[in-house]
Amino acid sequence: MKIVETETGGMRAWKLSSRHGGWEAANDIIDEILFAVGGEIFVLPREEFVQEVERYRAYYLSGEGPVFALYETVDAVITQAEDREKRYLNDDELALVHGIRRKTFVMFEEQLQRQGDPGADPSVAQPQE
Repeated sequence: MKIVETETGGMRAWKLSSRHGGWEAANDIIDEILFAVGGEIFVLPREEFVQEVERYRAYYLSGEGPVFALYETVDAVITQAEDREKRYLNDDELALVHGIRRKTFVMFEEQLQRQGDPGADPSVAQPQE
């Protein structure tokens, strides 16, 4: 889920689709999100949000093309370290995975924009000043 400010100062909510990886309007649950007490609602910094979205997309989606090839690369790095070598990712591997996920987020969001997805926003992956 993400909640974004509109040009008029309002809010829009979007939920990530496990069917196509795009964004579906979820304005009907904005109040539930904003006024939730406890539960499974929490705020993520942009970088963590990008990483979670890409982890989710890589897990639920399949396909061909550069984004999916990069998802396979990330999976291979993680599988080698965690499953085969029974260890956590080292700093270099972690940086590689995070960098690839940042790139795939932008690539996926740009593709969604070209397809007319109103919730797509590749700028989310840009660091905040």
